[in-house]
Amino acid sequence: MPPSRLDFQLQARASDSRARAATFRTLHGVIQTPLFMPVGTQATVKAQTPEALAASGSQILLANTYHLLLRPGPEVFEKMGGIHRFMKWPGSVLTDSGGYQIFSLPHSRSMTEKGAVFQSYVDNRRILLSPELSIQTQRSIGSDIMMVLDQCIPSTADEATARKALQVTQRWAARSLAAREDSPQSLFAIVQGALYPHLRKESAAGLVTMPFDGFAIGGLAVGEEKHQREDVCELTAALLPEDRPRYLMGVGMPIDLLEAVHRGMDMFDCIIPTQVAKRGTAFTSRGIVELRRSVYKFADVPLDAACTCPVCATHSRAYLHHLTKTQETLGWTLIGQHNIHFYHQLMREIRTSILEDRFLPLYHEKRATLADEDLDHPVTPPKRGSTTWVSEIGRYELHGSSIRQLETGAVLPATIREEIPELVRLLKAKDETPVIVLDDGLGAGAAALSAIEALDALRLALTHKKIFPWLRHGAADTILHRGAWKSRFCHGLSWSLAKDEERPKPDLILRAAASGMKAEDFTHGCPCIDF
Repeated sequence: MPPSRLDFQLQARASDSRARAATFRTLHGVIQTPLFMPVGTQATVKAQTPEALAASGSQILLANTYHLLLRPGPEVFEKMGGIHRFMKWPGSVLTDSGGYQIFSLPHSRSMTEKGAVFQSYVDNRRILLSPELSIQTQRSIGSDIMMVLDQCIPSTADEATARKALQVTQRWAARSLAAREDSPQSLFAIVQGALYPHLRKESAAGLVTMPFDGFAIGGLAVGEEKHQREDVCELTAALLPEDRPRYLMGVGMPIDLLEAVHRGMDMFDCIIPTQVAKRGTAFTSRGIVELRRSVYKFADVPLDAACTCPVCATHSRAYLHHLTKTQETLGWTLIGQHNIHFYHQLMREIRTSILEDRFLPLYHEKRATLADEDLDHPVTPPKRGSTTWVSEIGRYELHGSSIRQLETGAVLPATIREEIPELVRLLKAKDETPVIVLDDGLGAGAAALSAIEALDALRLALTHKKIFPWLRHGAADTILHRGAWKSRFCHGLSWSLAKDEERPKPDLILRAAASGMKAEDFTHGCPCIDF
């Protein structure tokens, strides 16, 4: 493989970990890894100034080709001399190719070998985003690092879909490489393959034979469980060249970055620091602080006493609480500024620990605290007997982390099996015909929402979403208030409540062991799964 345009230099590897520290050089300076890249989709990081980003330690900003293609358009960047001059940003810029944005428009685009055809949200014109147009646009934007156009799919896709997508991505990667021509900009390939190890190996094996300057892991943080993402990340990182940067796309929370560095990744991006700042969420050395809470109304203390950012040096939690409650834009700006500083400081601490070969102790220390809620003011449920604490509705009561039926004492299940072979078999066999799944008891809402006799249990569980976190999904409240819910993202998925006389014959029953229902009551021999 020819030398990278980035002059990547590996400086240290951590003992008993895949974590590593390195430097590389873009067209706008030397970059130190591991690093986090704030997301500036439309040539701006939301509610942040370039000066504040630079002061926080931002080395690379991420901009998006899909959005910048539509507005302001490549011709503006060509006339203005590139994105750096346009937005007055002295540091480096990485442009995503637009593949993820195309993925997020499942009902508004069509995919072919040529590329993705979609309708512009700016002027309604039809556009074919091909690998060549993506690279041409990124060349006009003038980013330091370009990304190949890839076909992103849900990480939970079936194997046939995942294989087809990675093969398309492979061919598009070669076309993207050819479209770069003599540009001095660097170009990263994207490894796909969903959650299938052999497909990730196949994708990586094909891409590393081409002269890319770095490699990214795509198709994660789009539906999989945390442990699945970490396993795929570790597997794929080990397949990539040692002398090239490794970029995990679209991840994530501070704890996710720590875990990914431990598994060998160098670069990260995510909208989380500024997105959650808008609603008053801050990351601190004492846990995640929700500034909407009234406990901070009179808190004349810094947001984080251990933080050196200008926000913590100047403003109190009380003031940030006020800005959040009044939905003032300044609150979004200040909390976002702090959050970005927190991410960069975490990366600096990790880098220093790798260089000094003490990463593993830091990993265990940070792992124990990064996901915590505010340690100084933990969120606790109201005391029993208060007006806001609900422990009993109808025939159901809260019982630890479950719901219990009062008459029988039966505890309803709080979880359902992650893998149901019978259901999978049905889905494969039915083709386009709907599969009807009957759940005989809602329990705490963990199973399909279909049994009207257990609505009180669902109502009770919905008052305790901290205990039943899956109920944070909007489907639960919708089914309770409207009787039906239809997914906007998963085509063909809908839930509805049905009385006994209205209930269609199911293809499969999910039967709670505590319910006492017999399969033959409804099915005349259809498959039944106890949980």
